[in-house]
Amino acid sequence: MLGRRIVVTYRAGDIILPATGNLAADSGKSIFLEESYQQQGNIKTFRWEIPYPCIVELNECPEIPKPSASINESRETSPESALQRKPLELKNRPA
Repeated sequence: MLGRRIVVTYRAGDIILPATGNLAADSGKSIFLEESYQQQGNIKTFRWEIPYPCIVELNECPEIPKPSASINESRETSPESALQRKPLELKNRPA
């Protein structure tokens, strides 16, 4: 599963947050997501840790965003282009 793009819904205090990124590591107690982006000509990498107890939902995300896509560009919303999510299992996480 490492290196795959995933969508995670997790709890941070009293709120539920979504996150999308590449699964960089799994320590057995937490997962680590990583996202790279370009800012002012430099490539930056953002990595964050999400502990197992905070994870509400975890799915594989088969679609990788296009870096050249503009915010103002329209996106297809046809059923064929919709995200299809697949549940993933974490090691050492009780069901």
